[in-house]
Amino acid sequence: MTVTETATATATTQATAPDRVLNAQTGMDAVTLRVGDLDLMSSYYTDALALQPLEERSRGAEVHRVLGRGATPMVRLISTPGLPGVDPRQAGLFHTAFLFDDAPALAATVLRAAQDPRSRFAGSSDHLVSEAFYFTDPEGNGIELYTDRDRSEWQYANGELQMSTLFLDPNAYLQRHLDQNTVDAVASKAGKVGHVHLQVGDVATARAFYVDALGFETTVASYPGALFAAAGGYHHHVAMNVWNSAGAGPRAASLGLGDVAITVPGRDDLDALAARLTHRKIQFADDGRSIVVVDPWGTQVTVSLPGANVEEVLAR
Repeated sequence: MTVTETATATATTQATAPDRVLNAQTGMDAVTLRVGDLDLMSSYYTDALALQPLEERSRGAEVHRVLGRGATPMVRLISTPGLPGVDPRQAGLFHTAFLFDDAPALAATVLRAAQDPRSRFAGSSDHLVSEAFYFTDPEGNGIELYTDRDRSEWQYANGELQMSTLFLDPNAYLQRHLDQNTVDAVASKAGKVGHVHLQVGDVATARAFYVDALGFETTVASYPGALFAAAGGYHHHVAMNVWNSAGAGPRAASLGLGDVAITVPGRDDLDALAARLTHRKIQFADDGRSIVVVDPWGTQVTVSLPGANVEEVLAR
């Protein structure tokens, strides 16, 4: 066996060993949406979610605009008006979940979203590990606004995290947690992408890609028609369901989800990911700071080193 062959075999063995999962410090980054009306969508995310435009670039006929809170990018909008609209039955985005630090910051954001006439309220739930409110944006993209319960409150049974969908009264929640100072300063309250929930054609194929290849660990597998997975013991960084999209094949070009962005702490994490993908004969691109791969339904996933500035987000 040559040196090169030995190194390849070693990398393959490491990548398939039980401990070759995503680093516990893995997180999510700004989600990318392809939009038909950039001004409408930008004003919606600015007004309803209290995000601020951070940077904009033109790339050929496309305009890319990044919005966020403070210096944290949370969504990139790409103007592609020639594409057909979001098809709720095809694989792609179920919702982007924006995470807030505490209940007052969440409540103030929910209030803004509820007051915007372009929002469609889709419900609210107590998930045991979190409290969440759901909306749909003007072009049909799902949105979750949520805050986590402290991990000390999470419960497990037979090694599986316990999550549920319990009634959460939105009006009572707002009355309990809103205060005028937070309402007035909501745009300055921290927020980030906490997880991304995807529509897929089947759960087993999704598990093979997002768990076995990317390296997330399954947290909840017993929820009907869905799989939840995460790094570092979080409740989920990604979720995959077939509730609307069972049997869906590769995505047609359309508006909606353009990229799922994940961050890992170091280059060794990218190397381990590259080894896992190579072992499974999954094609990917590696520019040194990020690996770009496409899931079985044509959704692009970018795994990057942390600290990406707005320029790097725009370049994805």
